[in-house]
Amino acid sequence: MKTQNPHSFITIRAAGMLCFWAGVLGAASGLLLAFVQPAVPENQWSYPLNVTAFSAIQVWFSLQHVGLLLGLLALGWTGVLGQSTLARIGHPVAVASMLGFAVTELAAILAANDTKDSPLVGLLGASYGVFSLLLGAALVVEGIAVLRARVWQGWRRWIPLALGVWVFVPMLPALALSFTGARFAIAGWMLLFAALGWALMRHAEGTARKNPEPGPEGRGQRSSLPNPAP
Repeated sequence: MKTQNPHSFITIRAAGMLCFWAGVLGAASGLLLAFVQPAVPENQWSYPLNVTAFSAIQVWFSLQHVGLLLGLLALGWTGVLGQSTLARIGHPVAVASMLGFAVTELAAILAANDTKDSPLVGLLGASYGVFSLLLGAALVVEGIAVLRARVWQGWRRWIPLALGVWVFVPMLPALALSFTGARFAIAGWMLLFAALGWALMRHAEGTARKNPEPGPEGRGQRSSLPNPAP
């Protein structure tokens, strides 16, 4: 999980930026769904959107989850997870679970016309539930690995653990109790992913300063990457 090549900080920064914007836009999308005027009955799977709008936003959610996935991959590339057993277990499970989420977001389109008691919706709900539990547990494990590795300091070292804990409290209870409350809980989770993306960009800039990018004549030159504000 260590950064191996002299240009890897560029990849980490790009992944961090995509994760940041995926988190910000994901939060905005969740809040939009909380306040949009319902176009279908509440027992329809696509609620509150009609089938066309639901299909479009599910494609967006799938792409948005790819941005979050890149953030999780970059977390491993930074080396901040260390080399512990926790890191070796938690990281691949988190990545696989997020990939499963991205696929499920697309698969949800198949049930757009169904009511919430249909077998397909039940299967989709189970899929969301399993991936939520796996991802939450994996992020908690990764978060503990980050704390033990002590590579990140300050607020950044707590972000992976916070991402995992948030799944269990408050997100899963909110999903079970209230559509609107669930949208707010998911929006909060997305903002934590935005914080992860920001932390990755900060990490990449720090790496760029410590490992100057080779110039055209093979001699070290400082990276021209812009410096994220504190």
